[in-house]
Amino acid sequence: MTSALSLTKELIACRSVTPADGGCQELMAKRLTAIGFEVETIVSGPKEFQVTNLWAMKRGSNPKGKVLAFAGHTDVVPTGPLEQWTNDPFIPTERDQFLYGRGAADMKTSLAGFVVATEEFVKTHPNHSGSIAFLITSDEEGPAHDGTVIVCDLLKKRGQKLDYCIIGEPTSVERLGDMIKNGRRGSLSGKLKVKGVQAHIAYPHLGRNPIHEIAPALAALVAKEWDHGNQYFQPTSFQISNVHAGTGANNIIPGELVIDFNFRFSTESTPEQLKAGVESILREANLQFSIDWTLGGEPFLTGDGELAGAMREAILAET
Repeated sequence: MTSALSLTKELIACRSVTPADGGCQELMAKRLTAIGFEVETIVSGPKEFQVTNLWAMKRGSNPKGKVLAFAGHTDVVPTGPLEQWTNDPFIPTERDQFLYGRGAADMKTSLAGFVVATEEFVKTHPNHSGSIAFLITSDEEGPAHDGTVIVCDLLKKRGQKLDYCIIGEPTSVERLGDMIKNGRRGSLSGKLKVKGVQAHIAYPHLGRNPIHEIAPALAALVAKEWDHGNQYFQPTSFQISNVHAGTGANNIIPGELVIDFNFRFSTESTPEQLKAGVESILREANLQFSIDWTLGGEPFLTGDGELAGAMREAILAET
């Protein structure tokens, strides 16, 4: 078994559903400390949602050398119904040349690859000029309020700058290394509340059903082409993630409907344009509504440069 595969299995075996780290960062820190990294654990967030962050750095021989950071997360999404899995999601299982387990794709394999590649690099280049860093969080799959952003704010206060960053999110389509992501779509979430009038379903004329009233507007929102994308990004996507209403009784027209939705948007759209588009459709439907908006992040695009070139060369040489 390769060192990378072995470490991947150890990481998958850690039950690290957001915001839990499950011991993943401790495994990584132990290996990094052994090759000369200074390791710092940064705990953030309230007691009921405590996040663990790892900042590790090995300084190069040149004090003015550049800093390359590996960034990623140890947390995973919930497993869902266990009976729908062919094996325990936290027991890494090899089958037909594939590795199964929660985090096998996103992104414990990448974390193991980061660590093992760094170990091999340091062994081969003990006097490397630049510095190497790791920025790892257990709050990426969740609200992400106490993860990477907390560490970045701390680094800014210290005056520590990163020159290059490689993120271990899975981007391959057909085979390993076939796509480099040099940008990210924006994320805009909304919580829509539509007011109705509660009544017994036997007397619908006394009520106003917000589920019925919003149906045409939802169809319009889903069908709308928000933009056409560009050479770097696919068209902006509107997705509904949750719809809930009612008191729990099956004979009551609900007085309110709540819908959670999200845009993953390209550089062809702005948050303001998307908000205006949604609100226009809802107003045209004569709905009584309110929306709480949350901007997760603006889209960005990194032009071709030294890091992208080095990545291309490495992929062609190794895959």
